[in-house]
Amino acid sequence: MQNLLKELTELLSKDERLVSEGRLLKNKIIEIALGMDADLIKLLLKNKSIKKHFFTEVGDVLVFDKIKFQRFVSNKEFLPDSYTAFKNKIGLVNERDDYLSDSKEVVLAWPYKDCVLQGGQTKEDQKRDEIFWNETLAPDEIDRLLAPKVFTDFKKYDKDGEHTLTGKEKIDFSKENIIIRGNNLLALHSLYKRFAGQVKLIYIDPPFNTGDDEFKYNDRFNHSTWMSFIKNRLEIAKLCLSKEGVICVHIGNEEASYIQVIMDEVFGRENYLNHISMTTNDPSGFKATSSKIFSTANHVFIYSRVSGIEKLNKIYVPKEYDYAYKYVLLNPNENYKKWKYTTIVDYIAKEGGFKNSTDFKKNVGSWELKEKIADFADKNKNVVFRTAAIGGGALAKRIDTVKNSKENRDIVFQHPNEDIEGFFILNGEQIIFWDNIYRKIDGEIVPSEALTDVWTDIGFTGIANEGGVKLKNGKKPEKLLKRIIELCTKKDDIVLDFFSGSGTTCAVAHKMGHQYIGIEQLDYDENGSVTRLQNVIKGDSTGISKAVNWQGGGSFIYGELMEWNEAYISRIHKAKTTNELIVIWDEMQKQVFISYKVDPESINQNISDFKELSLDEQKRFLIEVLDKNQLYVNYSEIDDADYKLSETGKKLNRMFYGEV
Repeated sequence: MQNLLKELTELLSKDERLVSEGRLLKNKIIEIALGMDADLIKLLLKNKSIKKHFFTEVGDVLVFDKIKFQRFVSNKEFLPDSYTAFKNKIGLVNERDDYLSDSKEVVLAWPYKDCVLQGGQTKEDQKRDEIFWNETLAPDEIDRLLAPKVFTDFKKYDKDGEHTLTGKEKIDFSKENIIIRGNNLLALHSLYKRFAGQVKLIYIDPPFNTGDDEFKYNDRFNHSTWMSFIKNRLEIAKLCLSKEGVICVHIGNEEASYIQVIMDEVFGRENYLNHISMTTNDPSGFKATSSKIFSTANHVFIYSRVSGIEKLNKIYVPKEYDYAYKYVLLNPNENYKKWKYTTIVDYIAKEGGFKNSTDFKKNVGSWELKEKIADFADKNKNVVFRTAAIGGGALAKRIDTVKNSKENRDIVFQHPNEDIEGFFILNGEQIIFWDNIYRKIDGEIVPSEALTDVWTDIGFTGIANEGGVKLKNGKKPEKLLKRIIELCTKKDDIVLDFFSGSGTTCAVAHKMGHQYIGIEQLDYDENGSVTRLQNVIKGDSTGISKAVNWQGGGSFIYGELMEWNEAYISRIHKAKTTNELIVIWDEMQKQVFISYKVDPESINQNISDFKELSLDEQKRFLIEVLDKNQLYVNYSEIDDADYKLSETGKKLNRMFYGEV
């Protein structure tokens, strides 16, 4: 930030209108900036850094962000008489900071909303305070934080196992399945450089922020931190989506209301597509004894990148027998004018030798009766039917025939010169045959109905062994991801999940033949994405495998974000003496990022106390001194000798970024 402040101060000082008695006039600067003064804009465009921070490229045109500029100039670090505009209250406010009672135009506000949360999850049991970089006040720090990173430890997995990449392979990373290990915010910004505008579907299942999940952050601002954490990632994820792209965010009740408002802001309310509600658990066991109503609900919010484009595919799901289909044709092979019909119950009763349906019903239970009717309908679906009212344009076109049908009961009619095959009219209503709703779903021909926004047919229990990996909390059924992928994609579309967890999204995409990218920053060891995808390649038979006839095969590439502190942690572990550790500490002060909580000079002044610690305690202390907020090596510094990146590593990174 200091560099930008200095550059802007020096630049504005060149405009005589803005200077009085050697001091810059803040109010004058703001006044002419808001007035889009041509001379001021020309002046600002002369400086590369200032141009980058205060101008946005729209097509071939540069647009001046006067509001961002105003906020920056108003910062107390820029001129002594200004102040920051942070708010420490969660509420609904409009862009003028008026509260809800004063305006109907609202956006969600919270502490640190205009900040980038530096850190990310590292271990499920770790809690810590977080660093927030303000977008206006710390642009330099944010630029360094979010710059594309170096990848390391590239491997390819296929049917023959694991292969370390040598750089001699011809790899087009834009066509490969990819798994990335590391901070997902930084990984997304690196992916943006390579995959901007190419991803068709993003599905994420982020921490629900229940208080018991892996979102272990500063307790005081946990809710605000969660919202900043999510907003940061949604903003860059949006830029990775294609023009036809769709994002699905899976969330629990705790943050459902807030995530929708955040997504309204990031993606635009006009790009809202659907809110899916689903049931996940049975209301049994100790959970159901709570004083609250037992919650079985999860939610998926679906938004598109842009509006006005067809986004979702038509999906059908299995349907139980509909008892409105209660009639059966007796002579279907004759001309429709001679058709006779009866009820299914009467037909079954007669076939069973009963005098009538009443006698039949007395001799079977209600459950058995329903089973017999459903079974008969399934076996005779081409002659089982119901009637339904005709409306709209269909009625207007056939009004005379419908009227005639009503006046001549129990006779089947067809409109003269009917242009729709199978459109028959009985008693003024359309005949609809049961076999019309049969469709092939997961390899079986079954009764079906159009998918709605309430999903109760996907079980979340009994999935512990899917993919050969286990996740204590939050594992999602493969059937759920199959439906979402079918709903939002077509063949060859790219699927991205940057909270990949146990790898369900990538595993399902792999089985369905889609290209995918998965990012995970928590270490699930043998229960993570890599293990699961190796099982998929070997022919995993769980989950959706039967439905898609999965036989195994395929491949994916694995890589990690290169951590700047990684080498020093390794050296600390390997050290044999206190003197070795002191040498490492001296280097750390010059070469690595040290925690913002640490004053190196204070440590140096008390080095004698450090020497009195045991060797293990000294190691633990130095590791704690290192910044644990997942700071990685920037791609722009790939040739820096301090990082000791091999030529093979450099070549593979250039391949990843499409530069070789």
